[in-house]
Amino acid sequence: MLVVIGVVAALGWHLTRPDAAGAGSRPPQGALGAGTRMGPVELRTADLDPLHRFYTEGVGLSVVSRDDREVTLGADGTPLLRLVVADAPADDPAQAGLYHSAFLFPDEAALAQALLRTARVAPTAFQGASDHRVSQAFYFADPDGNGVELYVDRPRDEWRWENGLVVMGSAAIDPNAFVAQHRGGAAAGPDAGAVTMGHVHLRGGDLRRAETFYADTLGFAVTARSDGALFLAADGYHHHLAVNTWSSAGAGARPDSLGLGSVAVHVAGAAELDALEQRLTGAGVAYERGAASVVVHDPWGTRVTVGVAG
Repeated sequence: MLVVIGVVAALGWHLTRPDAAGAGSRPPQGALGAGTRMGPVELRTADLDPLHRFYTEGVGLSVVSRDDREVTLGADGTPLLRLVVADAPADDPAQAGLYHSAFLFPDEAALAQALLRTARVAPTAFQGASDHRVSQAFYFADPDGNGVELYVDRPRDEWRWENGLVVMGSAAIDPNAFVAQHRGGAAAGPDAGAVTMGHVHLRGGDLRRAETFYADTLGFAVTARSDGALFLAADGYHHHLAVNTWSSAGAGARPDSLGLGSVAVHVAGAAELDALEQRLTGAGVAYERGAASVVVHDPWGTRVTVGVAG
C-alpha cells in the first residue's frame, strides 16, 4: 500500500543560470583532488532515542558503535552520522549551523524504499521535494528539527556545465508518484545499503567569507551560485558543500547549542593535508595538524575535520 508522504512544498529558491557557453564547458577545478568526499556529520542532541529511531528505522542507517552518550550510524560499516548527547540550548535558525545533511542513495529504488520507511516512522517530517536537474531530492526534518535530504543523482553525462558552473533548478516532484514508479512492488527493506553522505548544506552569515574559507583556503571549487547561497565541490561533483544565508544573514560566531557539532571531509592522501596546511598557514587561519587529519574552524566556529579516509 502506498504511503502518502504529503503535499510537495516548493523550496522557494532558484539557482542563478550562468551565461550560455559552448558544449565543451567543464567542471571547475579546486585545490582538493580526486577522491574527495564528505565524511560523517556530528549532531548534538538532548535525547538520543528519537534521533536513533529516525535515522535507523527511517533513513535506514545501521549502528557502527554506541555507548550511553554517543552513537555512530552508517552504512556497510562506514560512519555517516554521529549523535552525541549534549546539555545546551536548542539550535537557532538565525545563527550559523546546519541547513541539512544530505544522504545519497545508489539508485531510485533504494531511495523509494527510504522514503517509505521515513514516512512511516515520521509521518509529519516531510517538508518538500525538488528535481534539481542533477539530482532528485526529498526533504525532511528529524525529531530535533535538523534538516535532512534524501536524494539520488542523475547520471553525470546528463549534468550541464556552463562557464564552469553546473546548471541546477528547483522543479517540484510528486513524492507518491516517485515511490510508485520506483519501489518495484517490494516492501521497504530495513537498511539503506550503499548510502553515502553526499553533501552537507550549512547556514552561514556571509557568502563572501564562506567562499574565502571553503573555496580559497579549504580548496573546494565554486560550482553554482544563487540568491543567498553558494555551492562548492571537488572532483567534478555538483556540490559536496553548500552555504546559505537565507535565515542567518549577518550571523556571527556560533553560540553553544544543540544541532550541528562538526563536519568531516575525506581526502585521498597525506599530500592533500600537506597542501591544505600550506594554504591555511598562508591565509593566517589557525588549525591543528594530526597524523592523518587537519582540524580547522570555519568563520562561524563550526569544526571541520579534513582527514585521510581509513
